[in-house]
Amino acid sequence: MRPMPAAVDVRKVVKEYPLGATKVRALHGVDLMIAKGEFTTIAGPSGSGKTTLLNLIGCVDVPTSGEVLIDGATSSGKSKRELTQLRLYKLGFIFQSFNLVAVLNVYQNVELPLLLQGDDTPAQRDKRVREMIAHVGLSAQMKQRPSELSGGQRQRVAIARALVTHPSIVLADEPTANLDSENGHNIIELMKRLNQEQQITFIFSTHDPRVMDQASRIVKLVDGRLSTDERREPKPAAPPEVSH
Repeated sequence: MRPMPAAVDVRKVVKEYPLGATKVRALHGVDLMIAKGEFTTIAGPSGSGKTTLLNLIGCVDVPTSGEVLIDGATSSGKSKRELTQLRLYKLGFIFQSFNLVAVLNVYQNVELPLLLQGDDTPAQRDKRVREMIAHVGLSAQMKQRPSELSGGQRQRVAIARALVTHPSIVLADEPTANLDSENGHNIIELMKRLNQEQQITFIFSTHDPRVMDQASRIVKLVDGRLSTDERREPKPAAPPEVSH
């Protein structure tokens, strides 16, 4: 029996991609369970399959065989609309390139996922957006556009946008890759604090040793196979710092 509760359950997953007349196998029967509230890094060299695995967990793609379950819901056999709904309500995404909408200000960027959901009243939506922006320390920058922000501030906006829908799982693809050392450290500490305070499951794909050093679990892939699975005692998050 697998331990419960599971945020992510990857069961004997194979992923193949067509390459001309042949097929390339990116994942070879990967079996992985990530419990709720874990702060996990998926690491490995280029071509190891970590981005493929992150895409499968993020319901951006589906396995060739095997099964991926997100909070007990399988991604297999779902329509594109159903996968979109699963992503919108269960998952938050943080990208290394931030992926903010340039013509929208901080408030509007964070509000966007709630508008897509369409479930809240304007007052409820406004309250949630302002709370999340305050949580990442950017209340003073609420009306500024991404071009007016530093790299670290833009990544904080991306984190607020990822968390505004109350996702149970946040996937971060190389979230510190475009940040300097100080901003990278601050972003890691912010995500770790949110993980510990709100029990949000964070899953990172990264080469950054700073992220791996802070993770409570490091899963390493080599040639599409699970190589090592190391668990560590979680490190306490540092107190909040004022954004600059």
